[in-house]
Amino acid sequence: MKTLRLILGDQLNHKHSWYDTSNKDVLYFIAEMRQETDYVVHHIQKTVAFFEAMKEFGIWLQERGHEVIYYTLDHKDNKQDLIENLEHLIENHAIKKFEYQLPDEYRLDEQLQNFSTKIANSSIEVESYDTEHFLTTRTSLAKFYKGKKEMTMEYFYRDMRKKHDILMVNDKSPEGGKWNFDKSNRNTWKGEDKIPHERGFRKDVSSTVTRIKESGVSYIGTLSEENFNWPTSRKDCLSVLNYFCENLLVHFGDYQDAMHTEHVYLYHSRLSFALNSKMLHPREVIDSVISYWQIHKDEIHISQVEGFVRQILGWREYMRGIYWKEMPSYRRSNKLDNQNKLPQFYWSGNTKMNCLHHAIKQSLDHAYAHHIQRLMITGNFALLTQCHPDEVDAWYLGIYIDAIEWVEITNTRGMSQFADGGIVATKPYVSSGSYINKMSNYCKDCHYKISKKTEEDACPFNSLYWNFLDDKKEHFKENQRMNMMMSMLAKMPAEKLAALKDRAAKIIENPDNF
Repeated sequence: MKTLRLILGDQLNHKHSWYDTSNKDVLYFIAEMRQETDYVVHHIQKTVAFFEAMKEFGIWLQERGHEVIYYTLDHKDNKQDLIENLEHLIENHAIKKFEYQLPDEYRLDEQLQNFSTKIANSSIEVESYDTEHFLTTRTSLAKFYKGKKEMTMEYFYRDMRKKHDILMVNDKSPEGGKWNFDKSNRNTWKGEDKIPHERGFRKDVSSTVTRIKESGVSYIGTLSEENFNWPTSRKDCLSVLNYFCENLLVHFGDYQDAMHTEHVYLYHSRLSFALNSKMLHPREVIDSVISYWQIHKDEIHISQVEGFVRQILGWREYMRGIYWKEMPSYRRSNKLDNQNKLPQFYWSGNTKMNCLHHAIKQSLDHAYAHHIQRLMITGNFALLTQCHPDEVDAWYLGIYIDAIEWVEITNTRGMSQFADGGIVATKPYVSSGSYINKMSNYCKDCHYKISKKTEEDACPFNSLYWNFLDDKKEHFKENQRMNMMMSMLAKMPAEKLAALKDRAAKIIENPDNF
């Protein structure tokens, strides 16, 4: 009985139990498809990275005796649609059983469920499997918060620490005496600590680029031999992990929120693509980092390690839980009723606002920006100018190499845009220019002045911030975390507020002029 096993592009888990033994009657199917390149306009480096990683994974399987059918984008039998490809393979290879790993995107999960129901009615046996990647199930978060009035990531994170015995002393107390060292992780980088040269994986991806371009796939961003710098094999991923431990962990926590014009990555690990494609397992990443720290405790403070673990064990698993708890209605949430279009400069970086210019240009050049650049620069401006969350979602999902819907939409529509009304974040993450000035050197050479509010050369974030609070004040009147700012807004002289709103209106009407 021949079995067809599907491997999606973000299911490149070398440790999955499927691969423990080989069987000539089991066919593995991996495909580059227009269905996946076209559902949103992706960064060219993102598409290349996934195709390169998928190809290398297919080779890895073949080297271990597995039967693999790999469709390139230009393969003669490629229907460019997942279901049509599966139907063609089932018919032409006399398949009697179809197996797949549970997808991490709702659209694919729904597509495969419908397909499974259809072929089960035609005597094809179907079985689904866990991806054996996450430390929680799809429903773990919903069960954890069942009956509770609100969800707070911190309590979920502490429970995960206890459950998996990570950074714990005698299974009861947190290592270092505190659960969270976040207050130690907010330093501005001013050049006082040397940043080692980033680990590079320059490789020839010209054939993949040519295939994408000749197939007519639309894309954003740039790619050259110099700027494709992502690991696409497990060996390379492990090398990135080791490099992070040996060179960057020492100051990761210190500067995880810092931004600088001269450095793209600072002390960040750049492991998110390796994790989200499943080439690395979150537990092996966490264990590697903790093991290295335990040997080098004299050099590396626990705050560096805890900040990193919190992102993977806490935030990453938490966001996935939110996704499966709230979908599919979550992708339509727009509680602040924002309706504006995203400015055109999000696709070019052509703006006089230095912070946005650098964050967007970096994203276009490298398919990368760290969480504060996404949250407090590009996301902050999109929210302050009241852009529709659909617009923001499409941009974030397309431009970043690690963006898969389960992690992108919860961070964007929830954390960044507050479109879910407070499911993910307890308050909107908006700020005037002062926060950007504090955490970066972006304001130093900007056309606009951080100290000014309503003048022609005033930082646009300053007026947009107060205008946003005033426009959305009805949404925040019951939000305790917004009480102080709402009180300050109420006490602001009418003439001052009017001037701020007038300035903000001009920016919102023509953001590409700024």
